[in-house]
Amino acid sequence: MKIVYTKHALNKFTILKERGVKVTKQRVDKAIIEPEDIDFESDRPKVIVSKSLDKQYVIRVVYIKESDIIRVITFYPAEKGRYY
Repeated sequence: MKIVYTKHALNKFTILKERGVKVTKQRVDKAIIEPEDIDFESDRPKVIVSKSLDKQYVIRVVYIKESDIIRVITFYPAEKGRYY
């Protein structure tokens, strides 16, 4: 399985870094591969996965799976307990 990022998703790394939130591609990839929560229903055909980022936040990753390619649309930090 190959993980590719949209231009918007790539820009999110810079935007979050400027706001003091450091997220790496490895962290986003790990959330996709080993999620703590998966939401297939909220935004079909997109999938939203979540994984702990730190004690207070999770990283939420929105992607579409196209054959053997996962296309990351966006990702964002969210407070724990807000979504699941």
